[in-house]
Amino acid sequence: MQNRKSAQLFKKAQKVIPGGVNSPVRAFKSVDAKPIFIQKAKGPFLYDEDGNRYIDYCLSWGPMILGHANKDVLADVKTAMSRGTSYGIPTGLETQLAERVVSAFDSIDKVRLVSSGTEAVMTAIRLARGATGRDKVIKFVGCYHGHVDHMLVSAGSGLMTLGAPSSPGVPNDFAKNTLLAPYNDAQAVQQLFKKYAGQIAAVIVEPVAGNMGTVPPHPSFLKKIRSLCTTNKSLLIFDEVISGFRVAYGGAQTLYKIKPDLTTLGKIIGGGFPIGAVGGKASIMNKLSPEGTIYQAGTLSGNPVCVAAGIATLKQLKTSKPYRQLDKLTGTLCDGISERLNAKGVAHRINRLGSMFTLFFTDTDVTGYESAAKSDTKRYGKYFRQMLEMGIYLPPSQFEANFISTTHTQRHIEQTLGAIEKLRL
Repeated sequence: MQNRKSAQLFKKAQKVIPGGVNSPVRAFKSVDAKPIFIQKAKGPFLYDEDGNRYIDYCLSWGPMILGHANKDVLADVKTAMSRGTSYGIPTGLETQLAERVVSAFDSIDKVRLVSSGTEAVMTAIRLARGATGRDKVIKFVGCYHGHVDHMLVSAGSGLMTLGAPSSPGVPNDFAKNTLLAPYNDAQAVQQLFKKYAGQIAAVIVEPVAGNMGTVPPHPSFLKKIRSLCTTNKSLLIFDEVISGFRVAYGGAQTLYKIKPDLTTLGKIIGGGFPIGAVGGKASIMNKLSPEGTIYQAGTLSGNPVCVAAGIATLKQLKTSKPYRQLDKLTGTLCDGISERLNAKGVAHRINRLGSMFTLFFTDTDVTGYESAAKSDTKRYGKYFRQMLEMGIYLPPSQFEANFISTTHTQRHIEQTLGAIEKLRL
């Protein structure tokens, strides 16, 4: 494939944008490639500036569950835009979207709309600390909760440790109240509760990890941390920015029958537009200003265009009930990939839940960050580059999730598996 225009655009972007991109993974550094620049997208396809077409398994990192440029979503967006693009005062559309979110989650009575998943997490953490009067928060190694300072921490040695900043610019004082435990290790969480008795405001977790690659929870993991939070009067926060409305209409908590105290949601509730939300029981949510004293605000919160796209998306998901078919199609793809890689003698594991999955180039099961980190990232880079050359767009990182939309068909799966057969790994 020719990528001359993309190369020119990247060179031009580097002069005025740090690294030439507005989010680091887009630079394709971890897969030893140069980024492609997209001109448009439709259904399951991306089209770059050189005219190349790709079957898209990244889907804007998950939210495009109805495919790109869904006609019904676009129609409602155009109607909303014709009335104005931002008001900074309430609209009835905000209530409609909130009602749809509340009806989808048994754990949610009220919702506060924000502008991103990061902002939703920031709000949830502040709300948990304000509601409990405590400072410390437990997170899990390998779970990403946005780039807010106190969540940008990495693990030290041992089963648990005090957080250390993983980026310059994050003060130690911010990170010191973030405690770390391995994902899928409830025993480590129990030890943290014992060590810091009466100090832990919340446990925040991706109920299905998506930012070290797809890692489903062990059967008892979520139940155990739910029990620990209840016993210790700490709040349980489910970060469903990726899994919410993706693995099920009511998110992963519906599948696993666990009720968190707070839930964060992301761009899928805006049909891919920049939006987020935090929701929970009224007794907790009412502590937010202006009803309560815990402050949170945002000029673009509940933006009418984003909200209109979200209503249209959730309406389709509820009426079409696509999840069983998405699961079946994703299973066909993953089974086909494994069959072909086994025939080539390529060590791998595929983790999957519903329509999100990750192919890890490793010979050990992936259950958390430590096992995910053993993956052969150089082999993944070769895999990414060769698939891209054959018209298949994948996440430009070994440690991200892949997704399927309602516009992917058996024909697209067969084309993808045909590309797998041609790989030289």
